[in-house]
Amino acid sequence: MNSSLVYLVQTDTTVGFSSSNDEKLSVVKQRPKSKKILHTVDSFKTLKEHTRIPKKFRKIVRKSKKTTFIYPNEKSFRVIPKEDKFYSFISKFSTLYSTSANLTSKSFELDFALKSCDIIVYTKDEFSEKSSSSIYLLKKNKMNKIR
Repeated sequence: MNSSLVYLVQTDTTVGFSSSNDEKLSVVKQRPKSKKILHTVDSFKTLKEHTRIPKKFRKIVRKSKKTTFIYPNEKSFRVIPKEDKFYSFISKFSTLYSTSANLTSKSFELDFALKSCDIIVYTKDEFSEKSSSSIYLLKKNKMNKIR
């Protein structure tokens, strides 16, 4: 599997595009390249390779579900639990950029998503738009809810 391709996949939260190429995802979504895209990772071990969780928030991060955290290094990550259906996909890559499969600030349209991806990852369930993840900004001693 080529991680630089854009995959259309049902993620743990909603229908999304996944790729190791964040610039390609920005072009597909027609959003500024300066706007950062979150990473989905397959484990806390992988997360530890990319960022450091402030000590005060380690328990919160470990116990959270469907939650994205922006860390002090300004990178955002969501850990996919092993029980989730999306885990079997993300575990093949360990880390991928992930974003919703729609134009920026628009709602999900299946036709747009199908035309915009390189590979469609079908599961036995159909694609369905669900609620997006909660987002928290972590500083050394402070946590702010973004979404």
